[in-house]
Amino acid sequence: MTIRTCVACGLVLAACGRDPEPVREPVPMPDPSPIEYPVALWDRKVQGETEVMVHVNEFGDVDSALVSDPSGFAEFDSAAVAGARRLRFTPGKRGDRFVPMWTRVPVRFSQDSAVAPRPAARPGGDGE
Repeated sequence: MTIRTCVACGLVLAACGRDPEPVREPVPMPDPSPIEYPVALWDRKVQGETEVMVHVNEFGDVDSALVSDPSGFAEFDSAAVAGARRLRFTPGKRGDRFVPMWTRVPVRFSQDSAVAPRPAARPGGDGE
């Protein structure tokens, strides 16, 4: 066995004995929602809900957004993704480090309430 192999094995074994670092999901900033209700659907009194997955970088910016649970209306889904890309977050953390990670943003389009994203964190997160 080489010294390099011994060192690598030692590091792996040492890491196995540690408690996993706590993960904190990204938290949305309390800014007004950038998600806009599509006018054509508003006029027709259509309501719906979609869920968007957003990738929040270590600075709190959204660098990717995609529909994970469509509403059945392309206009709602497009509006949710476009607005979600403009959201700002307190970045997620692993231990003491800010890390990029994905989080869910459910969006409800309802005429009896303001359109506002309601982030729901995935248990355990999946930071990169």
